[in-house]
Amino acid sequence: MFVDEQGVDAAADRDGRDGDALHLVALRDEALIGTCRVIVEDSIGRLGRMAVEPELRGHGVGAAILDEAERASASAGAQTMRLHAQLAARSLYERAGYAPVGDVFLEEGIEHITMEKPLA
Repeated sequence: MFVDEQGVDAAADRDGRDGDALHLVALRDEALIGTCRVIVEDSIGRLGRMAVEPELRGHGVGAAILDEAERASASAGAQTMRLHAQLAARSLYERAGYAPVGDVFLEEGIEHITMEKPLA
């Protein structure tokens, strides 16, 4: 889903961390419509690989995935959530209470900004 749409090199998407991660999916009528993964380390939940089917963006799917990722991360001991937000999706994370940390940077040729949210 994500690799194809974003034009990201599939090799760059394989970081060997999938086995350490919690993978969340959103389904509608048994069809995958959204996903993310979370890795919890040192009281930080690191959210990544967030994707929602394009035609369903803006309908609450991403917000629901974020809510579940935060709940699961807190249950696993995370006190903070951290993510690299594409600038085009920044407002989704801001509405969910995330704040930017640092400057804009390029990741796989796409502008991102690190964002964080306290969970406690």
